Amino acid sequence: MALVLSAGMVFANGQKEAPAAKGPVTLKWALWDYAQTVYYKPLIEAFEAENPNIKIEPLDLGSTDYQTMLSTQLTGGDSSIDVVTIKDIPGYATLVKAGQLVNLNDYVKAKKINLAQYNGGAEQMTVNGNLYELPFRSDFRIVYYNKDVFDKAGEKYPTNDMTWAQYDALARKMTSGSGAAKVYGNHYHTWRSIVQCEAILDGKNTVVNPPYDFMKPYYERVLNEQQDGICMDYAQLKTTSTHYSGVFYNNSVAMMEMGSWFISTLSNQIAQGKTEVKNWGIVKLPHADGVKAGTTVGTITGIAVSNASKKKDAALAFAAFLTSEKGATVLAKTGNYPGIMNDNIAGILSGMKGFPQDAASKEALKTTKLYLEIAYSDKALQIDAALNRAHDSIMTKNCTLDEGIAQMNKDVKDILSK
Repeated sequence: MALVLSAGMVFANGQKEAPAAKGPVTLKWALWDYAQTVYYKPLIEAFEAENPNIKIEPLDLGSTDYQTMLSTQLTGGDSSIDVVTIKDIPGYATLVKAGQLVNLNDYVKAKKINLAQYNGGAEQMTVNGNLYELPFRSDFRIVYYNKDVFDKAGEKYPTNDMTWAQYDALARKMTSGSGAAKVYGNHYHTWRSIVQCEAILDGKNTVVNPPYDFMKPYYERVLNEQQDGICMDYAQLKTTSTHYSGVFYNNSVAMMEMGSWFISTLSNQIAQGKTEVKNWGIVKLPHADGVKAGTTVGTITGIAVSNASKKKDAALAFAAFLTSEKGATVLAKTGNYPGIMNDNIAGILSGMKGFPQDAASKEALKTTKLYLEIAYSDKALQIDAALNRAHDSIMTKNCTLDEGIAQMNKDVKDILSK
């Protein structure tokens, strides 16, 4: 069934959309890496099949300088761009601050779009009560584990409902051997978000708002594991530029926190015989006491409509399709993770070739609540840099944990005060 376009809708900024013109409408969709991305074409084809009066023309701005290219064109008042793909929070903040995106509040209300289907994603994109993008793609954190390593140790597999304390205890049980034969119970990649974002999953804090004392128990757990040889040394990982995939591929770790994007990568590597791992599974990210299982952290790619577009009705219809369950179904069939994750979408993804077919792994795809790695802030880039500096100093023991947290508090307060 075709999407019905509204005639002359009034937007939140008071601007009135002219009635849709007769005949075909062509929309330009700003995106990156069109030729290398498997989901763009099927999404366009599915939408055009339902809406033969609307044609979609991809505008590939490249991935490296996407935000710069997009901002330049929109700042120049380019009315040819209708639909905008939002790459990250800093990019979103830049476009919102410049007034270049349509306020979606009225459209969401008029079309009765259920924002709850995005599991918290839409709320975190809301700026002063206004929403300017809808979640399109999502990558979220889960725990990967090596079944053969667990079987050899005679330990039960991790579950979808573990606290961080239980996760730590299991990692300690799974650590064995020494030298080249050592198996680490757990692996933490060097990203600051691996530790810091574990601390925001109770919904009480974000990484853009100091003070950061709430992070202390999470750092203590990881530092203690590092000191006790439960996980690899951070400084060594940094010095050797060790990639997280390598240590998992060679059976060196029992468990690893990583993003959902690694599922297809790992499956492909196994299919090509390029990894020693044969049997693996995934479970939900551990949680703090009192927090629901399935609460996780991740990143979201959003879809917005340009304020300069002269075809806003059609552009809104396309944006709504991309971020609907229909769009999510098309996206999932390409092996990618949409902003909507329900039983239907999880079933499609878990049915993909190479996905582990145990019940726990299938259940792990169902998220309860998703928190962004960095919350909305027009100073997200500067804050991220400050947090990265402190994280590196803490994990390499160039400062004490208390000194590192104090430095974060000072640096981010200074950034926010300017």
